[in-house]
Amino acid sequence: MLKEYRKDFAIFSVLMGGAIILYISLDTLTGIIDFIKQLSKQCNTEFISVLLKITGISILAEYAVSICKDSGETSIANKIDLGSKIIVISMSIPVISTALESLTKLLP
Repeated sequence: MLKEYRKDFAIFSVLMGGAIILYISLDTLTGIIDFIKQLSKQCNTEFISVLLKITGISILAEYAVSICKDSGETSIANKIDLGSKIIVISMSIPVISTALESLTKLLP
């Protein structure tokens, strides 16, 4: 309803709504981070940190894409989406190469 009358305020209400939802979900996020810390003690810490960074980039990019689409800027949303995918792929190359090296050592 706000979007019909005051489009400029509608964007701010979407941003505030997202911030409120993020604040409410911090308890759950804290539990997830604690679980990942326990998991990183058992596994290679380098891979866990890369996976966390990739996940964070993906979440933030999806949020930015949603805001751009809500405000009617689909071309910017598409560029953010493409840029985030390129960043995720470039960050995952070391993990993929190490996994392939381990796999080739296991196979005769």
